[in-house]
Amino acid sequence: MYTVVQKHMGWIEVICGSMFSGKTEELIRRMRRAQIARQRVEVFKPQIDKRYSETEIVSHDDQKLPSHMVISAQKIIPLALEAQVVGIDEAQFFGKNLVKVCQKLANMGKRVIVAGLDMDYRGEPFNPIPELLALAEDITKTHAICVVCGNPANYTYRKTESTDQVVIGAGDIYEARCRNCYKQPDKTRKKGTAKK
Repeated sequence: MYTVVQKHMGWIEVICGSMFSGKTEELIRRMRRAQIARQRVEVFKPQIDKRYSETEIVSHDDQKLPSHMVISAQKIIPLALEAQVVGIDEAQFFGKNLVKVCQKLANMGKRVIVAGLDMDYRGEPFNPIPELLALAEDITKTHAICVVCGNPANYTYRKTESTDQVVIGAGDIYEARCRNCYKQPDKTRKKGTAKK
């Protein structure tokens, strides 16, 4: 007779969408449910994002959850060894190495929940989210409300002239737009130059 040893299976969940679509709010909801189930959780955010707090992830509607601020994706692994559920917010700021980190954590039997922008302000894929979408067992696409017409919004419109892909901000710099109301930035502008 053979004895079957069942290993706890890990997996990756991705929550993606535009700004103001409730990604962080959904991440917080899932992490709190894991805490209610008495699971050990650890939450991470990139060091670049200090908009609301350095010690918590914070949604635009002011929901909060304690988190670790880390400089790179690789720093997550040693801090997550005891966790059963790992939450990662603003994942688009971690870069391509986040894919390997998430894979390693899931292969260790952990539930990995990642939240981030799937498109940048130009309406182009924002790595590493597209690659994580291909590898994830579960995907949730969230939508905001278009500030122009009120339809479901899938795009993040930048109100400033900056052409850098990463500009940290909130409602002062960005707004949610639907496909019809979104205006793609002028791609002919050079990086760092303002349109006159």
